[in-house]
Amino acid sequence: MTNLDFLARLWREGKLELVEPSNDICLSYLEKAENCLKSAKILLQNKLYDNSITMSYYAMYNSLTAVLFKTGIKCENHSGAILLLKFLFNKNELFKVISEAKEERIDKQYYVQSKQLVALTENSTKELFINAESFLIQIKSVINNLTNGEIKRLRDILSKLI
Repeated sequence: MTNLDFLARLWREGKLELVEPSNDICLSYLEKAENCLKSAKILLQNKLYDNSITMSYYAMYNSLTAVLFKTGIKCENHSGAILLLKFLFNKNELFKVISEAKEERIDKQYYVQSKQLVALTENSTKELFINAESFLIQIKSVINNLTNGEIKRLRDILSKLI
């Protein structure tokens, strides 16, 4: 199944849809993203690496959800939302960062590792936290630069993709 087929399937299942663009929902998700980032930092400082990784990922995911709602797009699937970042916003580097963070989050949330890997985990957790900070800043920039014309264009692109 191609990525576009996957998005089309989400559309048919009602897990991807056009909704009324909402600045209020956008701001709520940005606040949630910022809180996840604060949590990630506290967890990192307390050497709770797996949990910090999860919160760093959710800081990214919630900020992505914010920009989608600003555009009037609701996606109830993490992979689908991440694909929209690439296909609609042409943010290939951010797509790569959040995709890798998602894989790391899944790995740390659902599997255990040996004690010998803790030093590697500490470094990757710090890197992921820094990436999450940068991701949030870049998504805020995208949101701040969205015009009504750009929102309409993005919604039209989505309609044609699926």
